[in-house]
Amino acid sequence: MIRRRAVLPGLALASLLILAPVAEAAKFGSRTLEKGSSGSDVKTLQRYLDRVGHDTTVDGQFGRGTARSVRGFEAEAGRTVDAVVTRSDAKVLKAEVKSTTTTETTTPTAPAGSKATIGSDGLAIAPADAPEEVKQIIAAGNEIASKPYKYGGGHGKWKDSGYDCSGSISYALHGAGLLKRALDSGEFMSWGERGRGTWVTIRANSGHAYMIVAGLRFDTSARKESGNRWTSEMRSARGYRGVHPPGL
Repeated sequence: MIRRRAVLPGLALASLLILAPVAEAAKFGSRTLEKGSSGSDVKTLQRYLDRVGHDTTVDGQFGRGTARSVRGFEAEAGRTVDAVVTRSDAKVLKAEVKSTTTTETTTPTAPAGSKATIGSDGLAIAPADAPEEVKQIIAAGNEIASKPYKYGGGHGKWKDSGYDCSGSISYALHGAGLLKRALDSGEFMSWGERGRGTWVTIRANSGHAYMIVAGLRFDTSARKESGNRWTSEMRSARGYRGVHPPGL
């Protein structure tokens, strides 16, 4: 007897493809995850961590990079910092992901008519009337905008093959003569002056940092959306401390 393979109608197949991520998300939190864990729920964990500001590769393998992101989230959320995701931790992370659906509405903006723009090459164009330091920050940011994400990149040397979140910001600020050494995201939390700046604002927590310059966001996570670190899209500032260079 010849068995025929069942073929799903196009609509039914599309429905399954849509429901797959939903099913994976539902599975997340049903078990404790730690270093060495793997599976679809680890992928969900990685997606969630990335969404709340902790750069994480989504590969379904709970390795060193994922453990680092988990520790950053745990510290930020006031959880036990042990890189072990319990069911309780998963519940807190889910709630945090839900809260990031709103974007930052109090984004620092440059004076009217003085916002930076994005050119056809995806790089930032500084407004003509911006302070010289702002133009230099943007120029330096453009130099590495398309460089790959690299954990620890930019911290051992200024010219690197890739840069992490804080390494990227450090490079741009160094280009304007505002930093002598690269800072990590935790150090940026207490750098400069507190609050939003007129031209530049850095948002930082223990696990991630990004920068807004003349109305554009400079962020390693933006590479997945635009191909480089510059984007006009804002993100939630929840869980981040705002600081800015003095005078900017």
